[in-house]
Amino acid sequence: MAEKTAPHNQQQLHVFFFPFMSPGHQIPMLDMARLVATRGVKTTIVTTPCNFSRFQSFIDRDRQSGNVDINVHILKFPSDTAGLPQNCENLDSLPSRLLSNSFSRAVMMLQPQGDDLVCQYRPDAIISDLNIPWTAQIAKKYDIPRIVFHGTCCFSLCVTDSVSKYKPYEGVSNDWMPFLVPGLPDRVHITTSEMPGRFFRNLGLQEFFIQFVEAERNTYGVVANSVYEIEPEYVEHYKKISGKKIWTVGPVSLCNEKDVDMAERGNKASIDKDHCLAWLDSKEPNSVIYISFGSLCAFAESQLVEIGLGLEASNCSFIWVIKDGFGDGLAIQDLEERVKGRGLVIRGWAPQLLILNHLAVGGFMTHCGWNSVLEALSSGVPMITWPLFGEQFYNANFVLKQLKIGFGIGVDTGLKWGEEEQAGALVKRSRVAAVVSRLMGGSESVKEMRERANRISKPARSAMSEGGSSHGNFDLLIEDLLALKQERLAKGE
Repeated sequence: MAEKTAPHNQQQLHVFFFPFMSPGHQIPMLDMARLVATRGVKTTIVTTPCNFSRFQSFIDRDRQSGNVDINVHILKFPSDTAGLPQNCENLDSLPSRLLSNSFSRAVMMLQPQGDDLVCQYRPDAIISDLNIPWTAQIAKKYDIPRIVFHGTCCFSLCVTDSVSKYKPYEGVSNDWMPFLVPGLPDRVHITTSEMPGRFFRNLGLQEFFIQFVEAERNTYGVVANSVYEIEPEYVEHYKKISGKKIWTVGPVSLCNEKDVDMAERGNKASIDKDHCLAWLDSKEPNSVIYISFGSLCAFAESQLVEIGLGLEASNCSFIWVIKDGFGDGLAIQDLEERVKGRGLVIRGWAPQLLILNHLAVGGFMTHCGWNSVLEALSSGVPMITWPLFGEQFYNANFVLKQLKIGFGIGVDTGLKWGEEEQAGALVKRSRVAAVVSRLMGGSESVKEMRERANRISKPARSAMSEGGSSHGNFDLLIEDLLALKQERLAKGE
């Protein structure tokens, strides 16, 4: 828990971090907070009890090292008031997608507690997830710079902006006809069926999204878990269209260098890390495909069966992660028995960083959440893209068309939240088997793809080292915030 108010240090910078309570947003922001703390910055993470329990071991290890000034403030999550079950404090713990609106209301109800904390401790800056828009009001109230974290790449931010600004989908005859997105550095085509908003229309979140836009007006800059060298044109384009400062500081996952940190990143793994590593050690280099669709995926049971039978038919070694509470039917259990030794099924939380960094892993079937994409890029692992919702189709476009380091599974639309079971099996076992066999095969095109993926991984990894672009951007961010602090002190604030 947090310490009591300390005397104000005019030289040391104090930064509050407000991570959104969803794994894809929370995990990189925690890494970011830890990286900022290693630079001598007093760092405070604002979260809720159940979320703190997921990363407390990290904080305890960091504190024991004696090299960081990192604190945690706990907000009481208003589950009862918002109509949520007890301890339902993270988006991945919702028993139903239809409670998403209630969860959003609960997040908005945290504002008074957040205001009280900022008023009491008067940090020098706030770094906030875009999904916590009320931090913009607090930052304006106390004249504190707010830096926003979007959780995706600049390519996807630019596509989103251009689609919103130019509305190129108007007049397109159907949802599956590709149209050109104007105003971008490259020719980018998407379809209406791939646009993020359509996946959440039935959840009543429009008002929540509107507040994001308003919050952007009260934002000093943007911090991105990306690498300048991977998307330089889109970093520069986003600077121009947003009028904001932007710091690319990724891949922040690389701060996890020890096996224990990689295994526990985000949550306690559902498999013993030593068992997982021993299984991978028994496989040849590039012979294992890793399959994971993120913490929010809710496939129908019929789709899980098709994935499993496709993996079996591919004859490839695989590690398959299935979300807790899914895939418990006899069909999946029987499959596990048949592929024992060749396939490893993990139910629950997987040590993804540990797996992707292993030499045996030669492919990744992914939903294209940006964290997963960036972790694959950093590890030099080519991908099979299977986007499900949100901006994941834009991320997949980036992987396939910009970087050219993967194959698409062939979906032309995603899953509407709350309607996953009705969607059934969109991809059949034959398609799964064919694409997996293609990626894990030894064709010349795949060899070239692996070489490209390996080349891309080098600037991604070196960016975080001393002298690298992301390492330098962390320094520039801190220098900028220190300069703003000195300006406020000079004014007598």
